[in-house]
Amino acid sequence: MSKGSDLLVAALENEGVDRIFGIPGEENLDVVESLRNSKIELVLTRHEQAAAFMAATQGRLTGRPGVCLSTLGPGALNFTTGAAYAHLGAMPMLMITGQKPIKSARQARFQIVDIVRTMGPLTKMSRQIVSAASIPATVRDAFRIATEERPGPVHLELPEDIAAEEADVPLVPAHLINWPVASAAAVERVAEMILRAKCPLIMIGAAGNRPRLVESLSDFVRRARIPFFNTQMGKGAVTGNSDLYIGTAALTERDYVHDAIDRADLIVAIGHDTVEKPPFLMGHAAPGRKVVYVGFVPANVEQVFYPDAELIGDIGASVAALAQRLDGRIQTDPAMQALRKTILSHINERVGEDRFPVTPQRLVRDVRAVVPENGIVSLDNGMYKIWFARNYRTHMANTLLLDNALATMGAGLPAAIMAKLLHPDRKVLAVCGDGGFMMNSQELETAIRLKLDLVVLIIVDSAYGMIRWKQAVDRFPDFGMTFNNPDFVKYAEAYGARGHNVTTVEGVASTLQAAFDAGGVHLVAVPIDYSENIRVLVDELGARTLEGESARRN
Repeated sequence: MSKGSDLLVAALENEGVDRIFGIPGEENLDVVESLRNSKIELVLTRHEQAAAFMAATQGRLTGRPGVCLSTLGPGALNFTTGAAYAHLGAMPMLMITGQKPIKSARQARFQIVDIVRTMGPLTKMSRQIVSAASIPATVRDAFRIATEERPGPVHLELPEDIAAEEADVPLVPAHLINWPVASAAAVERVAEMILRAKCPLIMIGAAGNRPRLVESLSDFVRRARIPFFNTQMGKGAVTGNSDLYIGTAALTERDYVHDAIDRADLIVAIGHDTVEKPPFLMGHAAPGRKVVYVGFVPANVEQVFYPDAELIGDIGASVAALAQRLDGRIQTDPAMQALRKTILSHINERVGEDRFPVTPQRLVRDVRAVVPENGIVSLDNGMYKIWFARNYRTHMANTLLLDNALATMGAGLPAAIMAKLLHPDRKVLAVCGDGGFMMNSQELETAIRLKLDLVVLIIVDSAYGMIRWKQAVDRFPDFGMTFNNPDFVKYAEAYGARGHNVTTVEGVASTLQAAFDAGGVHLVAVPIDYSENIRVLVDELGARTLEGESARRN
């Protein structure tokens, strides 16, 4: 006979779980004791939200669900943002929450919130475990549901008395999943559409950036010889060093990459997930253009995205089959190649500006120069995310982590901690705005306790910069977006980390390099000149649009 908590932990071990992130409560004490006697590491965090971000990032980077643990009520409710982060971002994750006993109610309604129903809209499945005997099958089903396309979070609630209840049941072995494959007829139809196109263009979206697709997608681009661009969350699925790389659609329209999109008569949208902001608007600039969707599951039809044809099945198998049909048969449009050079040259304009505070273009360039090819940059959410999406060239898959789905603040540092745990031999940099950093800055203590080598770059503008930018674009008065910051050097030292204030433009790269070389946890604070947000992303690109419209009218 085994008690429920022992069955739970054994079932998690059976799924290959090696870490659980979170903050237990009294309702989880049986689970904590079972973990103490297991091979699973309990990583205590300083907030449940951060634990969920870490678990979701593990799912994102490995394809295997990360696991997080909380108590009932307030602890479980702190998982909700992380649940939505994983749900919109298609990251497999298992959340386990505690609950008061369900066979008695000695504490009446104290701290009781209906977490199962609360988590329903935020997860793929939310279920209360009502008997110890059901635990092995329930855990196996939870992992299956979390990982099948479209991946996402699953929630299990384990009441205190069920955790202590005894049962004698075997574990349920994990089983292989064979992904459905698109039909040969569908592959042939899409291949013919591509071969008939005069100027095809590939777009790689969020679902094209699954860890298992790196080789098949890179091989497809290499063999098909079709120029490609990516959405923000598709960035890095294929190396940015490719001579076919056009750029990243960091904005919905008007950016330089949209010149290539407008030229294309067929866009092959691989793994586009409409949870992201639209990388282009269908029917807006090129009414005659066709769109083919390649995905694990059928496309969501939206006002801004409605494909003309679909190829549904395992993306890896689909692009491999297309590569066989297209290999050596497509001649790249010379005009598109020339346009590619123009686009990339515009993106790289003014990256060497030496004014201080540092400009976003210079900041991205210096980060790229310091971070090695296999280094990982984890972005929080803010104005700088657009600049990194546009300007940062990735050389390997999943080396620029950003969220363009929920786009929540506060995830950058926890995600970086998870990336470093998974890849202790690689350089990891968290890039956070001062607003987003302070939302989960307490996890510095977690990073130090785990003895990680981690560098955190804090971009300082003493404001919620993205909203302030939108406020200016919409011509509202500058109001309600600014705040004061702590002394970040002293703040870092209070946790036992090293703090650095960058005071010259040359100091960005040198300070980051010195921090990486020294090891340990470092905070590097750099002030930024966000006047470029208006100059480039509004005035310059807006002027291009007006010039283009005038030329078309004439």
